[in-house]
Amino acid sequence: MPVLIDSSIWIDYFKDGKKSTKLDLLIDENQIVLNNLILAELIPVLAKNRESRLIDLLYSVERIPIQIDWHEIIELQTLCLKNGINKVGISDLIIVQNCIQNNVILYSIDKHFKLIQNITSLKML
Repeated sequence: MPVLIDSSIWIDYFKDGKKSTKLDLLIDENQIVLNNLILAELIPVLAKNRESRLIDLLYSVERIPIQIDWHEIIELQTLCLKNGINKVGISDLIIVQNCIQNNVILYSIDKHFKLIQNITSLKML
């Protein structure tokens, strides 16, 4: 099953890799996917730092389409709030929705995703 790599994993991986140890194996097994939202979080910083090789590599990763269902996003945010999961950004809700819609696993070190996994059908590595 494909694994969507969240920006938190990429940032750790580019930094020191202490929390993203599974990424190398996922890359070697060609299991990773991205979406344009995650690229939009990563590419500007890489461009600023003139990391053109990394940018090219990220653009070469298979992308899954984002189809935002705003009603579903509102319901997801409401569900989070009802379960005491506060301060979840819209971009992270879109990532959750994107994973569920495309039946992919999310790889992230952001703690709120693990909380959301407990109340939705989100699958995490």
